[in-house]
Order: sequence, then structure tokens, then C-alpha cells
Amino acid sequence: MIHRLPALQLYEPNKPDKLNEPNEPNKLNKPNKPNEPNEPNKPNKGSISNFQVSKVIRNNGRRLGVCVLASGSRGNAIWVGDDRTQILFDAGLSGIEIQRRCRSKSLDPALLHAIIVSHEHADHIQSVGVLSRRFHLPIYISKKTEETAGHLLGKVPDIRHFACGTPFSVNTLDVSPFSIPHDAEDPAGFTISTNGMKIGIATDLGVATAMVKERLKACHVLVLEANHDPEMLIKGPYPWPLKQRIQGRTGHLSNADSRQLLSDLKHEGLQHVVLAHLSETNNTPEKARGEVGQALSGSHTQLHVASQSMCAEIIVVEGRIQDVQN
Repeated sequence: MIHRLPALQLYEPNKPDKLNEPNEPNKLNKPNKPNEPNEPNKPNKGSISNFQVSKVIRNNGRRLGVCVLASGSRGNAIWVGDDRTQILFDAGLSGIEIQRRCRSKSLDPALLHAIIVSHEHADHIQSVGVLSRRFHLPIYISKKTEETAGHLLGKVPDIRHFACGTPFSVNTLDVSPFSIPHDAEDPAGFTISTNGMKIGIATDLGVATAMVKERLKACHVLVLEANHDPEMLIKGPYPWPLKQRIQGRTGHLSNADSRQLLSDLKHEGLQHVVLAHLSETNNTPEKARGEVGQALSGSHTQLHVASQSMCAEIIVVEGRIQDVQN
């Protein structure tokens, strides 16, 4: 059964708008203090009241949400959160634009607990350092990725390294990074789980390896790449070396690749699939939906297509009940 939810009350409109604040150099580089109590006017990141949904939903802390803020070659960012924890995966737009998109979905970036970086390409890392300094957020990043792209982050007070294959926790959310084949130093996909709910994120990969399939099993929500239509790519304007890179094992999944991957992953508990990282030159939402949707024939799984220019809907999964908010 599907319910339409009212807006999630995460953004506090009476708070001063950080977009209009002057630069605060002394605050930007202020190191985080361990176990620091909440400041008087600072939102309590651990408060369930910061993640309000309709009172008809009896959650008992058993819901998990995801929102693709942007997806494509011009910038990527994904918000994931439960009642007590909020994480930003990648920040490939400007800091101001990510804040704007968060607010458009009533999400307050001041309530984030961390930023997690998948790899060092600019469309995933552009404002990671900016947002870390602005909101005093730790950055979770692999050591190799930081070594490659640390200069793009600038000076940040709190870097925490993860290794693919080794799970870690951010407050109430368990994050499992896994290696993906892409032309970056140490690229990662992720699953995020809590209270029996699981979200999988796998974009920017040239082939779905056995490891990728194993890690993405039993997800309630999948964010999967469907980058290009092969015919459009071959006939399109890109130079031949770039076409070869995109089609290669460390490039990007085509619509057909994504359909096959989804065929292998679908199960009765899969509630939503979000197609991501669509090429604006070599794909269309209609082609991606038509091709990948074949894998879901006869199922109740809902298929969504993320956009470069606007946020996707917030998807909330909750045990046996699932909800979508436009």
C-alpha cells in the first residue's frame, strides 16, 4: 500500500539562512570537540522531532529515507537518513546549490552528521570541503581517494578513512563500502542499513561484478546507474576515445547493463529503484525507464528516474510499509 506523505519537517524556516551569512574564517577551521554539548541555538542532530512524518505512520524508529539531490555528469549528491542520523553521499554541486536543493525538500543540511565520498571525480567532490567546514562535518573517504584529491577538499578538521570491504557506523546507520570498477583511484559503492532496512547505491561503474551483486542483495531501495543508450552513444557527438571509455569495464553502465543487474537483484522486498547518472547527451529518461523497467515486469517495485536539474522525491521505507513523498 502506498501513502502520500506531507512534507518532511526537517528544515527550520525561522533559523538564520546560512546562505546569506558572511564568511566566518575562524569558525570554518575550528576543530570539532569530542562529545561537545549542543550549542544553545544549534539543532539537536539526535532528535527524532527533526524528522517528522505524518502521525498515521507508527515508526518506532523503523524507517529509512533516501533522496537523490542531483545525478549526472554535472554533479551528484544523495541524502540518506533515518529518525536520528543524516548523511550526504558525495557533493558534486556547489555548496549553495546543495543547500538550496536540501531546502526544496525540507531537509536542513545543518542536521547532517557526515559526508561520505565515493571517489575523487569533480562531479562527486566539488563542495565536500566547503560543506564540511560550513557545517563542521566529518568527511569519510578512503585513504587513496584523499591522497588523490585532498587538494580539492582544502583544509578540513575531521577526515576519517574507510576501506572498501570494512563496514563502519555513522551514529545509527551502518555503512558498508564495496569496490566498484571505475576509472578512479579507489571508487566505492555503498549499502546503508538500520533496523532491518537496507539501501544500496551503485553508480559510476563499468560492469556489475559478482562482488557488486553480492553486496546489493536484499536491498529495499536501490540507486543504480543507467548512464547511456548504446546506440545513442555510438551515434552521438563524443570523440571515439571517450565513447570507448564510457563503454569500457571502468566506465559506466548502459541501460541494458542496468536492466540485467536489476534482473539479478530483484526480490519481493525491493520497494523502489532509482535510475541515476543518466547522460544528458546519450540517454533519455524514457529510454532508461523503458529498458530497465523490463526487469521489473510483474513486480510491485516502483521505478524512478533521477535528474541532473532537480531533486528526486524523498523515498521512505519502513518495515513492511513504504511511503513516497513528492
